[in-house]
Amino acid sequence: MSGAAEQTPVAESGRIRHRFEALRREGRAGLVTFVTAGDPDHGTCAALLQHLPGAGADLIELGMPFTDPMADGPAIQAASLRAIKAGATMERTLDLVAGFRQQDDETPVVLMGYYNPIFRFGTERFLDAARQAGVDGLIVVDVPPEEDEELCLPALHAGLNFIRLATPTSDDVRLRTVLRHTSGFVYYVAITGITGTSTADNVDIATAVTRLRRHTALPVAVGFGIKIPMQAGAVARVADAAVVGSAIVGRIADHLDGDGRPQPSLVPAVVELVEALAAGVRAGRDKDRSIGNAT
Repeated sequence: MSGAAEQTPVAESGRIRHRFEALRREGRAGLVTFVTAGDPDHGTCAALLQHLPGAGADLIELGMPFTDPMADGPAIQAASLRAIKAGATMERTLDLVAGFRQQDDETPVVLMGYYNPIFRFGTERFLDAARQAGVDGLIVVDVPPEEDEELCLPALHAGLNFIRLATPTSDDVRLRTVLRHTSGFVYYVAITGITGTSTADNVDIATAVTRLRRHTALPVAVGFGIKIPMQAGAVARVADAAVVGSAIVGRIADHLDGDGRPQPSLVPAVVELVEALAAGVRAGRDKDRSIGNAT
């Protein structure tokens, strides 16, 4: 593969790799769903996690609550604040994963967020606890590749995939740096700016994914700005997975009462949305195109 970035071997748990291999065998793209840990409260979030795979989520991103989520739009910012108000901590985030693993040992779980909560918890302690809880990978948006020794390389040595973001402004030179130690999959941010605020052009996404495949054999997941099943299906035609976050978090917010407490309709409403998104992904996949192959 011409121009491919050097990949660092990693002794990983394998759930992410196995899931994308299974998707490739099925001839379809995957759905990655995002929820914030502890939103709107610990018990409701635990119930949501248990329902997501059955609703069609192939991978789960679990946001680590933080008071200053600078890359996230209003919906996910509000979810972080709700979770923190309800008592979310790093320990409780990891407890959610451990509880999920008691029922599901196959669906990959990726923690997404910012370095500050990890640093405060203690990097070595966090990596050990995350692996023990059943976490498969990390997306930490504010640690650049120039600082790989800080978190990325320790995570790889601990057996966790470290997933990096590629953006519309990442040129070929920058991509080589971004992808050098990336593992699991590449997360392509389809828009510039924060989550949930705009949508990307399908032609631009296809062009970007094609360019990424020239640099890496890793699966490519596309997120930011995907809100409805039709958009998820369009992404599924060109990428290995569609990532949906703000729309799901917004559905959670829509089913809170005036005091911010979850209504009985919350979990069924989120399940209904995820089922629709999963159907869109499955309908959108072009069966004549092999997932994960360079074009």
